Order: sequence, then C-alpha cells, then structure tokens
Amino acid sequence: MAGSLDKYFSHLESIVRNLPHKPGVYQYFDDKGKIIYVGKAKDLRKRVSSYFAKINSISGKVQMLVRKIADIKVIVVETEQDALLLENNLIKKYLPHYNVALKDDKTFPWICIKNEPFPRVFHTRFVTRDGSQYFGPYANVRLMHTLMDLTRQLFPLRNCSLNLTEKNIRAGKFRVCLEFHLGNCKGPCVGLQSVEDYDRSIVGIREIVKGNITMVAKQLKELMMEYAGNLEFEKAHLVKEKLALLDKYQSKSTIVNPSINDVDVFSISAEGLHAYVNFMKVMNGAIIQVHTIELIKKLDETPGELLTLAVTEIRQRFESRSPEIILPFLPEFAIPGVIFTVPKIGDKKKLLDLSERNVKYYQMEREKQKEQVDPEHKVRRLMETMMKDLRMTEEPVHIECFDNSNIQGTNPVAAMVCFRNGKPDKSQYRHFNIKTVEGPDDFASMEEVIYRRYRRLLDEEKPLPQLIVVDGGKGQLSSALGSLEKLDLRGKITIIGIAKKLEEIYYPNDPLPMYLDKKSETLRIIQQMRDEAHRFGITHHRRRREKAAMSPQLMEIVGVGYSLNQKLLWKFKSVKNIKLATLEAIQEVVGKAKGKIVYEHFQKTK
Repeated sequence: MAGSLDKYFSHLESIVRNLPHKPGVYQYFDDKGKIIYVGKAKDLRKRVSSYFAKINSISGKVQMLVRKIADIKVIVVETEQDALLLENNLIKKYLPHYNVALKDDKTFPWICIKNEPFPRVFHTRFVTRDGSQYFGPYANVRLMHTLMDLTRQLFPLRNCSLNLTEKNIRAGKFRVCLEFHLGNCKGPCVGLQSVEDYDRSIVGIREIVKGNITMVAKQLKELMMEYAGNLEFEKAHLVKEKLALLDKYQSKSTIVNPSINDVDVFSISAEGLHAYVNFMKVMNGAIIQVHTIELIKKLDETPGELLTLAVTEIRQRFESRSPEIILPFLPEFAIPGVIFTVPKIGDKKKLLDLSERNVKYYQMEREKQKEQVDPEHKVRRLMETMMKDLRMTEEPVHIECFDNSNIQGTNPVAAMVCFRNGKPDKSQYRHFNIKTVEGPDDFASMEEVIYRRYRRLLDEEKPLPQLIVVDGGKGQLSSALGSLEKLDLRGKITIIGIAKKLEEIYYPNDPLPMYLDKKSETLRIIQQMRDEAHRFGITHHRRRREKAAMSPQLMEIVGVGYSLNQKLLWKFKSVKNIKLATLEAIQEVVGKAKGKIVYEHFQKTK
C-alpha cells in the first residue's frame, strides 16, 4: 500500500497486514465510527487487501468507499457458510450505505400450530417463540389461504380459544358451540374427540403445509380402505371426497415430475441499477412458495455476488433446509450438505425457466408501477444505467453519434445524429460534405467533421453533448480525439468508438476494448444511434451521387430542380427522349407550369 494510498490509508496498513487467512466478515467504519460496508470473505487478508492494492483500477464507486474507510474490524468464523449468514444479519441490522439494499418491507404471514392441548391452526403475521410451530412465511397470501381452506375441509379442528386441559374437560366446564353443529369441529371440549384422533389431524395438516401431500393422500387411502373393510361405507365415502379434494388441489399445483422433492429454485435478472431474484419452493413437484425480492446495487456488484446475498437471505427468511438448490449458474459460495444444480434439459430446467419468466414479469411490473407514479422514472433509470455502464461522471442526456460515408471513394460525406434522453432528436441531425479530404480517408474525414461540429457549437455558445459516439475503432477514435484536443475539449466530453464486428467499445488511451452485455439497454441505444447515423449518411450520400450524375442539360434549366429532374429521367430514361417528348407528355410528369418550362427550354436548343 504505497504511493497514493499512503495519503489516505497508511494508518490502516498494519490492520490489513495482520488479518488472518481465515473465513470471516469484515466491517468498514468511517471517521464517525459508523459502519459503511460489511463483506464476507473466504480469506480475510486477501479480500480486504484487494480493496487497497490497486485502487486506481477499481470503479469510481468502490474508490469512493475506500477513501471513506477510517477503521476496519473483522469477525473470524469457522466456515464460509457462517460468514454468509453473519454478513446477511449484519447488513439487515446496520443497513450500511455501500451495501446492496434489499427492498422488501412486507411482513408475510405464517401458518401457526399452537403449542397447547388440542392445538389450534391459524395464520398470523407475528411469530412468538412459545414452542408453537410456524410454517412459512407465505409471500403468496392466496396460496396460504388456499392451504388453510384445504386443511379445514380435510380435518375439522376447533377454532375457539378455550383452555382444553384434561382436567377442565372432565369437570364439564364447556358446552359445544355452533361450529360443532355445523360439522366444523368434532367437540373435543366435551370429550367427543380423543387426543389421539385430534393429533392425527394435526400430523396430516403439518404434512400438507410442508408440501408432503403424497403422504397425506396415502394415509387417507388406507383409512378409506379400513372403513370399507368394516362396511362403514358412509365414512369411507367421506374420506373419498377428501381424497378428491386433495387430488384437485395437487393437480393445480403440480407442474413437473412429482419425484422432484424438496428443492429450492432461484433465478436473477440484474440489468441496470436494480436486480431481482425469484425464489420457488418445490415439494413433490408442486410449487408451495414463490417470492421475488428487489436489490439496489451500490458498488457494481456482479450477478454472482447479488445471487449469493439473495439466496442466503431468502433461505434464512423462509427457514428453508432443502438439500438441493437449482440455479442459472454455479454460485460463489458453498453450503454444507447442499447440492447446487445448473440444469440444461429436463424437468429441472423447466422449473428454472419458469422462475426466470417470473422474475422477468416481476421486473416489468415493477417498472410499470414506477412509471405510473413517476413518468420520468424510465428516462432517469436509463440515464443512470448508461452513465454506470460507460463509466461516465454525468448522465448522457445529450449524445451525438458520427458516421462517414464514401462508397467507392466518391462524394465523401459524414452524418451526425443526436439523441436526447435516449430518444432521437431529428431536428438536430446534421450532414457534412467533406471539404479538406481527397479520396476515401475515414480517419481524416472524422477529424474534419468533429472539428467543424464543435468549433461551431463553441462559436455559437451552444451546449455541448455529454457523450460523443464515433462509428469505428481505434483509428476513428484517435482522429476524433485529435480534433477535441485542438478545441481544448479533451477530458470535458466523454468520447467512445464502437467497432461493428464484435460491438467493441473503445476508450481513448485504453488498448483493450470494453464489451457490454448484448442485452443491455446501453448497448441497444448505442447500436440504434450507430445504425441511424449510417442510414442518415447513406441517404445523403446517395442524393449527392445522383445529383452529381445528373445531366448538365437538365441542371441548367432555371426553375427545375433535382427532384423534378429525377422524375423526368425515371419516366423518359434519357435526355434525348425528353427532347423528343410532347408538351402534354412532359406536363403529365411534372405539371403544367414546370412542363412548359422544360418543353420550351429544349425547343430553343433544337
């Protein structure tokens, strides 16, 4: 940690040097003693020292974080899994400014099996640690109510709050209520239902909410056969109706092979400044929980880092212990006893595809909601995304893109298109006829048009763009940069070049190109500008070539311009045929007044 780091971090050098090569969590504090960042590491010393070793090569946001570090504290743990859980808990507790923000302020309901004689089963949003069992939380409230309705129909239980101790029941303190007469309760309060029979219902309910519907169905079938064997056909029929109800519920939920049991599925969409992670819980081929969270990026986190945080948070929140996790790519961490699967084909791939569709749908819905509340949200989001992707210090509200056109070296021209807030501003499109360059020289032509464009803007005191895009690679970019240097604009405007073959983005003095995600909005806007500049330039170039190829005999006719000459040649094929045409034939093409001018001109020259 030498050079520029000494100014900021010399007092931290001894801390970093003495960190252990062990897994753990590190915490960065500012000069006021506030936690500004929490991170996890397989190797604390290597991870923490990486922030300081090459500060000039890391992103601007990370540099800003590093320059605010006044103190470092670490917590050493036994395993990487412990570090994951501890990091997640500390982030939720302290909400550090530079950590990914989890946008999920909902309190989800749970299904509770109360710890009491003849336990009640009900839903609640408050978890009390009194020995009761809680299942959930349920992000999909409709699913929870469906499960509650199913359990009530299958297993009639009490819903009163009476203290049904054996002593109170024997003392005859209670009387049956309306629920008993409606068939919703079997009357344990007056001894009409035994503890053993009630507990069998609780076991069945517990298995259903855990997703083990197959086991419950098996027990019900055995009970139905037992009733039928004892000639208790009415009871057997009631159980058969419950089986039909269970099958109906299961048929609505099953989407893949029922042998896929106790699996967590995660997918991620991490475009722009926001990321979304979808979670699905699968039991016996049925999805029993679905939830999507939104994450706000702070330090250009990778999809792998975001997915790590989301998996840890969601599994902890939903108390998932599934031995298998399906993911779109292998994560950057390991969980003891858990298998990570990245499916390519088959039923598990169908599950992953479903999760990915869900996360994309959720993302679109969130964006629509934000746009309805704030119509300018989409523009701001796009500008923020482009600024981050292109490593700019200000939003590219005003962008200008240049392209040269000199087919076969004739009539060289250039075109400039202008985009504002990510949309074309056609009133600002400009054509340039190359004046100082002879022959097909793209580099010199680019240098000329860049100089002319921004010399004029400076002279007229008009606003400059935040971003200049040059169609071409290093050569065109260097030529354009030379013109900006002459105008003392280098470093004041971000300028990039885009090479068509691999869509490479070039920066001044950077020998290696940058590759944007092929699906990113930033690349889509740059490609749209490049294609629009190319179209605009080709159109102008074609007109110039056609005009240059026009017969001098037609061009010298006063009052008849380029477009009328085109019409005449298109109709009559040659100047000779126009001379031989009648007045009426010419007037049919260009009108009476112009036709008369053309006809009289050629009559005079005969």
